[in-house]
Amino acid sequence: MTNKPRGVLYIGVTSNLAVRIDQHRRGVGSGFCSKYNLRRLVLAEEHQRIDDAIAREKALKAWKRDWKIELIEAGNPEWRDLFEFIL
Repeated sequence: MTNKPRGVLYIGVTSNLAVRIDQHRRGVGSGFCSKYNLRRLVLAEEHQRIDDAIAREKALKAWKRDWKIELIEAGNPEWRDLFEFIL
């Protein structure tokens, strides 16, 4: 999640992405997303097992910011909001 291209970044895990994004957009998903107005979904990865998703989340959170930006821009160079594609 972000607020603008190359803006503040948020990484999280959920079992229902559409519901979680809706929560973030309404300002009830997390204090961090609400504080920084993070409403734009710019990257999502699907994992079959929750353990794998959590491991990936932890790994990404340990990455340098530049690496995260490169990952986003590899799949979404325009930083478009991908929320409409997950409904």
